[in-house]
Amino acid sequence: MFRRTFTSTFAIALCGGTAFAQDLPQGGSEYFTAAQQVLGERLNAEPNTGTARNVILFVADGMGIGTNYGIRLYMGQQEGLLGEEYNLPYDLFQNSAIMKTYNINAQTPDSAPTAGAMNTGVKQIFNTINMSEDVVHEDCSSGTPLTTFAELASEAGKSVGVVSTARITHATPAAVFAKTQSRDWEGEAPEGCTDIATQMIDAMESGMLDFAMGGGASNFAPEGVDVGGGLTGSRPDDVDLVARAKDLGVAFAHDRETAEGLDLAAEGPVLGLFAGSHMAYAADRPEQEPTLAEMTQMAIEKLSSNEEGFYLEVEAGRVDHGSHDGNAHRTFTDGVAFAEAIQATMEATNPEETLIIVTSDHDHAMVFNGYCGRGTPITGLCYDVSTDRIKHSDELVLADDGSPFTVVGFGNGPGSILTEQEDGTYSGSRAELTQDEATNPDHLQQALIPASSESHSGVDVGLWATGPWAHLFGGTMDQEVIFHVMRQAMFPSAE
Repeated sequence: MFRRTFTSTFAIALCGGTAFAQDLPQGGSEYFTAAQQVLGERLNAEPNTGTARNVILFVADGMGIGTNYGIRLYMGQQEGLLGEEYNLPYDLFQNSAIMKTYNINAQTPDSAPTAGAMNTGVKQIFNTINMSEDVVHEDCSSGTPLTTFAELASEAGKSVGVVSTARITHATPAAVFAKTQSRDWEGEAPEGCTDIATQMIDAMESGMLDFAMGGGASNFAPEGVDVGGGLTGSRPDDVDLVARAKDLGVAFAHDRETAEGLDLAAEGPVLGLFAGSHMAYAADRPEQEPTLAEMTQMAIEKLSSNEEGFYLEVEAGRVDHGSHDGNAHRTFTDGVAFAEAIQATMEATNPEETLIIVTSDHDHAMVFNGYCGRGTPITGLCYDVSTDRIKHSDELVLADDGSPFTVVGFGNGPGSILTEQEDGTYSGSRAELTQDEATNPDHLQQALIPASSESHSGVDVGLWATGPWAHLFGGTMDQEVIFHVMRQAMFPSAE
């Protein structure tokens, strides 16, 4: 569905290139003709310099280049292919870049300031969201709130939405509507500051935010108060933000059934909260939770009713959490859900007037091991390269300790081969795995450094873009450039 199909002919003549290819021994190769097809597409491509009616920013939290590679192979193998030849929908976008992700004061970044950089155009301080660089973490009296892209879009008469499989008050979605000295103030903040959940309802009341769906219901109601479907609040105050939202005319959904019953053509904002904390991993999703693609489709339907257009940020928040848990299966399956949401968006929007950007806020300490043969299960043990066929040899590659190893590993995390001993020291050795054990969805990939939660990485991430002004992305860029390209696309005279 998402892969480029190899063809044995090439219809576009490239300055005699077809005739030239016939003179080369490799000219009949499907790889050669497929590459010619790509070249033809690039030669015929013209930059779109029209004004973007809509801008959609897709963020797969924690999806570095390596993680994207793993998602691609996993999805391809689920389609019955070897995997390496597969293409995710955004792999085929003609515009791409490598993005630096560091924060002002951090080599290895945090999701709050990286998402903030994308939404404001400047780097930010670790653990803060949309505040000036003189902010002091957790100091309510410090820093100046920054203007966000969502505010610019709203002031221009456009609609604004945010979707996430994480808590909707979590760092990346919060960067659309919140400004705070601490990303952790999701449902509670010190005196003098406003918690993120309250800021979200404030944004709906002001008309700046028109659509929000995700998890995090607990931050919107007092302790023990049921907001629907058994989802209860945990706020320490007596403020019921769901009740306040309903009083403001916000349409509310707490599960798939109530979400499907929303009148998305009606006036007024929409709020969907489908889990107390984060929504379930895609691999474990209960029936009552909508998928990321379904939430995205609802957002587009709602926001598209505004003839002026919209800005939408969509986060696959649990890609990040799978890696934190040291579990590649859930990282990749949530990555598949992310790709499906992008494909649904491409089918629901006009590419001539919609700028779609796909990227990540940061990388993870995920590594890919060994000289593995084609089609090796990406979540499993490394099979050797075959000398007489394309597919792997079915013989496991062994490390110097005589044991096989998984393709995917982590530099640190809960799957560490080192365990704490009674005297407080750490020691250990690698357990020998079978292929069935390694590909079990609950298997934690082996890691070196012991850690209860695997860490982010400071390595660059990828960006893929299509639509108006997408050609401005290229080379290696700082992450905050995303804001400036979005602004150029939506407001060409502003830059």
